Amino acid sequence: MTRSRLLASCLLLSGACLFTATTGAHAENPRPDRSFSTSDAFDASEIPAYAGSHDAVYARIDADLDAHVAELQRWVRQRSISAQDDGIRDMAGLVADDLRALGFQQVELVETPGHPGVLGHYDAGAERTLVVYMMYDVQPIEDNWRIDDPFAGELVEHELGTVLMARGATNQKGPQRAFLNAVDAIIKAQGQLPVNLYVVAEGEEELGSPNFGAVVAPWADRLREADGAFFPMNIQNPAGEATLNLGVKGIIYFELESRGGAWGGPARAEVHGSLKALVDSPALRLVQAIASMTSPDGNTILIPGYYDAVQAPTVAEQRLVNALALASNDRQQQEALGVSRWIDGDEGRDALVRNLYDPTLNIDGIWSGYTGEGVKTILPHVATAKMDSRLPPGLEPDEAFRMLRAHLDANGFEDIVVRPMSGYPAASTPVDDPLVQASIGVFNKYGTRLRVAPWLAGSAPFHHFTRSLGLPFVFGGLGHGSGAHAPDEYMLVHPAAGVEAAGLAAIEKSYVDMLFALGAMGD
Repeated sequence: MTRSRLLASCLLLSGACLFTATTGAHAENPRPDRSFSTSDAFDASEIPAYAGSHDAVYARIDADLDAHVAELQRWVRQRSISAQDDGIRDMAGLVADDLRALGFQQVELVETPGHPGVLGHYDAGAERTLVVYMMYDVQPIEDNWRIDDPFAGELVEHELGTVLMARGATNQKGPQRAFLNAVDAIIKAQGQLPVNLYVVAEGEEELGSPNFGAVVAPWADRLREADGAFFPMNIQNPAGEATLNLGVKGIIYFELESRGGAWGGPARAEVHGSLKALVDSPALRLVQAIASMTSPDGNTILIPGYYDAVQAPTVAEQRLVNALALASNDRQQQEALGVSRWIDGDEGRDALVRNLYDPTLNIDGIWSGYTGEGVKTILPHVATAKMDSRLPPGLEPDEAFRMLRAHLDANGFEDIVVRPMSGYPAASTPVDDPLVQASIGVFNKYGTRLRVAPWLAGSAPFHHFTRSLGLPFVFGGLGHGSGAHAPDEYMLVHPAAGVEAAGLAAIEKSYVDMLFALGAMGD
């Protein structure tokens, strides 16, 4: 039996034994009832389309489009791999210099314990103020790109049209520089912006944003006075459809470690495998500790209270989920992911509710002992697992860690070390917020087939805006890109015939409309 199969067997067997022996009190499914009280479905097309037209600005975009493409290329050509500290400070300087060139009266480079941030303020003397979040860092490069240099900023002919293929093209340098292109076009055409702007940029998003609070801190009181926050992002598929997520789940990320000691197991180094007859195994103990936290299939969390704090879907959220269910295609998603079924065969609304409202407990990696070729019979003295848990609104990171620790202690695993590595809470903005309504109106102007979700099942540190600053937050925009964190990352610049996703010109014009629509909120 291979080591991977052996480990899988241990996980299943130990989980089954623990469930039978110690979790009789948890035989009842701890998931709360999430029955819906309405069958109504939210219809984004009912939001009036933005009716403004800014022809002089649009004409400026069309006239300067080649130069605007060059600006995107200039951004992606500057390396800024946060994990390797490759080009980071130079990219921070580029962002700061570009803000100054656009006329931002205040620009500051903010030093943190990690990578620097950038703060910028453009005072247009306007009634409304928008905070724009940006990330200037990117992921490391893979080996199997179709182009020689992912930092060359090449325009490539693609089945969808002409694309900018580069690391950071769509995540997120392309849409961010497109937004600044729109700002530039407004200023050149009209001399002034319709809103005041703050830009808050960080260089550690791909690291989990450990120091983003330090970036915000110098201007936090000023930022709280804004009317909302926005993150430029390509969210269309090639057919022009888009899903606007109004938030994100939170997360905790941690290590569990079992090490030999007073409880048993070798304390100093691995020993001969034959001694398992007499010596406890830290590796098996770690497996059993992890298995104790879920049902035998790994799909229901058995940590007492873990589901209790999760907020039930509001009526407004139910309407959003109902609309998502009407358009969901489970089989298509499964094929794209290479999986044959969802857990318990869930489909449609049931699957959506589970994905959005259930916390998760996931093993990201687990290792111990000898993993090389051939045979080496040892009893390892230490075993480690990296794990994460996604937290829906209501379940707080500190409380999740507390419950996890309490569960391990209550089940005799006091010796298991829990090593927190990162964590932050969920963030969400109501669909009826004026910022959201104005954003939907702009999508509708461009005929976008828009779905709206209460939040994304993934995680991002957007709580800094929604909770720390108390601002509504929207992330999204016209445009299509793919390959984030992967080879051949691209952003669509000039769509081919029949491709309905917006090209760069339409993206920038929609950002123009977004700024004017936000400036008119409440009028």
